[in-house]
Amino acid sequence: MQAKRRVFLKGSLAASAVGVAVGAGLLTPRTVLAAWPEAAYKAKDAAGALKGALGVDSATDSADVTVKAPDIAENGAVVPITIESKMAGAEMIAMLVDGNEMPLVCDFTMTGAQAYISTRIRMGKTSNVVGVVKAGGKLYQAKKEVKVTIGGCGG
Repeated sequence: MQAKRRVFLKGSLAASAVGVAVGAGLLTPRTVLAAWPEAAYKAKDAAGALKGALGVDSATDSADVTVKAPDIAENGAVVPITIESKMAGAEMIAMLVDGNEMPLVCDFTMTGAQAYISTRIRMGKTSNVVGVVKAGGKLYQAKKEVKVTIGGCGG
């Protein structure tokens, strides 16, 4: 009984010490924060976001990339989006929303995986959802317009 109490007290003391260090700013997740392309996510237009995330500011339209989204989203706070590609050797998928204040929604790096992502996003107003796939060093895209009746980004 006494040994269990000591283990519990040691664990509680260690956890509280780490919590205090994080709260004081002495312990920060620098490695995790350094891994995201900050310029891409802070870009105010789609070309800047693509340049920051993928190194090129434009993409070619392709029938091999598909964007599945509802024609009308009743609530812009929760819009289901799926992007997939039949291209072999897809290296990266990025999702942009032209009408959002910051257009780059997400980007995924892939290694030997099927080019497929499905998620729910937030849209501020009616605009194009753009799926961009990087394969063979080139960018390919597809667009789908989604009409938003109630804005999800504070609107």
